[in-house]
Amino acid sequence: MQSTYRLNGNELNEQFMNGLKETFKNKEIEIVIYEVENDTEYLLKSEANKEHLLTAIENVNNRKNLKSIDKLQ
Repeated sequence: MQSTYRLNGNELNEQFMNGLKETFKNKEIEIVIYEVENDTEYLLKSEANKEHLLTAIENVNNRKNLKSIDKLQ
């Protein structure tokens, strides 16, 4: 079984730990922790992506170059 929990470090409390203990009772587990990068920060790292995103935001704000999408039925 594999589970992924995504939360803020401030949410690591006794209740969370007790939930983990109950979920994985009597099982050997491995806990790997890594900092999750904000999606926007990740996309803005590339100069090409940054330029594309900023242009898209500007287009939306100016109501220019917008595409119309028909609703799915």
